[in-house]
Amino acid sequence: MTDAQIKCVNKREHHNPHERITHIGGYPAEGGGNWKWTLEHAIDEIEAGRWRFYVSVGGQSVWVIVAIRNGRKYLKTQNDGDEPNNLLSLPECP
Repeated sequence: MTDAQIKCVNKREHHNPHERITHIGGYPAEGGGNWKWTLEHAIDEIEAGRWRFYVSVGGQSVWVIVAIRNGRKYLKTQNDGDEPNNLLSLPECP
């Protein structure tokens, strides 16, 4: 399994925070090149157990998990309750 830090996201204008993120990006924890994946691809990789992602919040690493709301899968951090705010607060990916 590969760990990777999410450093940026791409969002679409949408009132529902569970449907806003379209892409995540960053770099592997072991080094390597930058990457940018669709939300669907990232969810597939997490569910298959090949990748796990984290974000840095207040200097601490927080794991990103797959959640489901109204039948739709989305990503959120473990400590975000029902809202994916830690991810939504990241800068936009190029």
